[in-house]
Amino acid sequence: MTSVEETTMSDSDEPSASGPSGYAAARLRLLQEESRSGPSRRSALAGLTDDWLNALFSTALRETGVRGATLVAVGGYGRAELSPRSDLDLLLLHDGKAEPRALSALADRIWYPVWDLGVALDHSVRTPAEARKTAAEDLKVHLGLLDARPVAGDAGLLAGLRTSVLADWRNQAAKRLPQLHALCRERAERAGELRFLLEPDLKEARGGLRDATALRAVAASWLADAPREGLAEARRRLLDARDALHLVTGRATDRLSLQEQDQVAAQLGLLDADALLREVYEAARVVAYAGDVTWREVGRVLRARAARPRLRGLLGTRGAAAAERAPLAEGVVESDGEAVLALAARPDRDPVLALRFGAAAAQAGLPVSLHAVRRLAAQAKPLPVPWPAEAREQLLTLLGAGEPTVAVWEALEAEGLITRLLPDWERVRCRPQRNPVHTWTVDRHLVETAVRASALTRRVGRPDLLLMAALLHDIGKGWPGDHSVAGETIAHDVAVRVGFDERDASVLGVLVRHHLLLIDTATRRDLDDPATVRSVAEAVGSLGTLEILHALTEADALATGPAAWSTWRGSLVADLVARVASVLRGAPPAAAEPAIATTDQERLAVEALRTGEPVLALHARQEEDDAVGVELVVAVPDQPGVLPAVAGVLALHRLTVRAADLRSLELAELTGEVLVLRWRVAAEYGALPEAARLRTDLIRALDGSLDVPAKLADREAAYPRRRGVVPPPPRVTVVPEVSSLATVLEVRAPDAVGLLHRIGRALESSGVRVRSAHVSTLGANAVDSLYVVDTDGKPLPSAAAAALAATLEAALR
Repeated sequence: MTSVEETTMSDSDEPSASGPSGYAAARLRLLQEESRSGPSRRSALAGLTDDWLNALFSTALRETGVRGATLVAVGGYGRAELSPRSDLDLLLLHDGKAEPRALSALADRIWYPVWDLGVALDHSVRTPAEARKTAAEDLKVHLGLLDARPVAGDAGLLAGLRTSVLADWRNQAAKRLPQLHALCRERAERAGELRFLLEPDLKEARGGLRDATALRAVAASWLADAPREGLAEARRRLLDARDALHLVTGRATDRLSLQEQDQVAAQLGLLDADALLREVYEAARVVAYAGDVTWREVGRVLRARAARPRLRGLLGTRGAAAAERAPLAEGVVESDGEAVLALAARPDRDPVLALRFGAAAAQAGLPVSLHAVRRLAAQAKPLPVPWPAEAREQLLTLLGAGEPTVAVWEALEAEGLITRLLPDWERVRCRPQRNPVHTWTVDRHLVETAVRASALTRRVGRPDLLLMAALLHDIGKGWPGDHSVAGETIAHDVAVRVGFDERDASVLGVLVRHHLLLIDTATRRDLDDPATVRSVAEAVGSLGTLEILHALTEADALATGPAAWSTWRGSLVADLVARVASVLRGAPPAAAEPAIATTDQERLAVEALRTGEPVLALHARQEEDDAVGVELVVAVPDQPGVLPAVAGVLALHRLTVRAADLRSLELAELTGEVLVLRWRVAAEYGALPEAARLRTDLIRALDGSLDVPAKLADREAAYPRRRGVVPPPPRVTVVPEVSSLATVLEVRAPDAVGLLHRIGRALESSGVRVRSAHVSTLGANAVDSLYVVDTDGKPLPSAAAAALAATLEAALR
């Protein structure tokens, strides 16, 4: 079978769309025209296809003698929106008078040429009555027929069907629209939210092309209509992106995969993949917001229709009572389940009204009226700079409302009110985040962080600073360079604009500058090293700032995604905060002393020294945020090769390392040192291995009878590499001035099978000792911090440290 795109032609050919080869050549030429794109190309492709099918249909009619039939395009083809690899959705409509054999021959003479060209086809053969009956039984068929148009044959046959189908749609709106809404919700659950996905499905995800089509169907019901501003343009952008995706991949795909995004961006004339995603996200936001407004209006109308007969029975001829309007705040009332502007509200004279409106709606847990938001956008008087106290308080009230904040914020943002109030917001709006750990775009992540922070305001003395820091902590991601550094300046300026005094603005700057300090230090640094605690205390500066930073750290991680926070991480941060608080109160940093955290670990260490062999314990526990968290504690008499041996055995048993801590301990009861390795692991799949099997393999790995590198190499070779984006190469750096006791190396690399084993082997072969290791795995990336010393237990000289980093990096490549 020859596909359309495989057909070639010379420049001198003048193809006719009437034959298969002519259509294929003309189609290929059209798709290769650089000057033709977007709606023009889609319409031209549909017209070209119409001509070809018309010729096929006319010939088939002559050959079969069938009368009273028409070829109908439905769905996307019915809307004349053919993408390069779109399928053809066709209905052969007939009056029921033709012989079944002749009708079947007519259909075959149309369907088979389409299949022979490799074009996907969705087809059916029905009478108008059958089509109407099928539509009544199948919502998707009904939706497709709403866009039906004649391609060839007796157009009058379709005209009658269209009239009936549209009448049925409108008459059955009270039943059909809730079904359609449920279909949209189910699809969103399955495909996700388009504007937050790194590899979105342009058609199926929420805010995608299917949702835009659903809004057309709602409009056809005459029950409600979507807000039209920007909707047609958003739909066009999504269709253009799908066209480019089809051309780049040569496939009928709607998923914008990472490996194709740069090519799709180039096809559309955009700068890069980030520019592409931002444009797609903005379009999806418009469609999703229009859907929210439209479905809310549908619900309101249907509720009013259901209540009207009861009201007439209760009120007789007196008519329906006026809708109640309950006051929410000055100039803001609740009406029919929405927050609306009061009749006496004057946006042109009340510059705080937009914020008061949003705060009142969020606090009441109400959606906002589209009409009210648009009136505010058109008439609202600008706020003076700095803002008056009431404006700042209303912003904080909006941010502190919890989950309802999200919908209200997005409604205000959709009409441009947020960027008018906070101009710096424009740079983060719809900005994608390439780190797969992040669930949201930058703007939504900031709002989600404020939502999380609102639940933590009772823990801090300045909840206002916590909420503002949550909203601004990543505001620097719209600028080049380190977003924390850029964000400090922006946050300070925004704070002054909003009306905070200079002292509070400086604190907000510090919070934004160091919003990653606690989590990075707790998971990547040795907390027993006095230099670690001292450096954090110097950066934070005060107990009040530390208190807010602790809550901000938790809110930020919770709003990032499930991989960014756990009870384990929370306990590490809390430990660090307690140590820093002690220093800020005037106590010196605790000296680094070997210590056992629990009596269980002490028991294992004693047993390991007595037997001269490794001893381990597995503890599985259910946790609120981690499903089943498994802690593995390994105690081994100090000897070469412990770290690579344990890491290798864990990899062989398909245990994924989430976090790890290694330290050397001395026991008063016995002579000698013991290494205690505390691992947080999870089974890659299946059940956890037995502790006895782990111990046996660890003993063999240490005595050399188990060749761990060979086993890992065999396992890796057994699995073919998956197609996808090639990750950046590993990078190893020396982190200066964070420890006076050891040299700190930071390894950033793709999280791969046996990564820790390879790191351990490279360090062993370099003749250095690992004093402690702090492993952090976020999504597909590992960030490991290693505290290493020379054979005398001292930090490495600068030149030796740099050489070691280069050696380790080379080994990992």
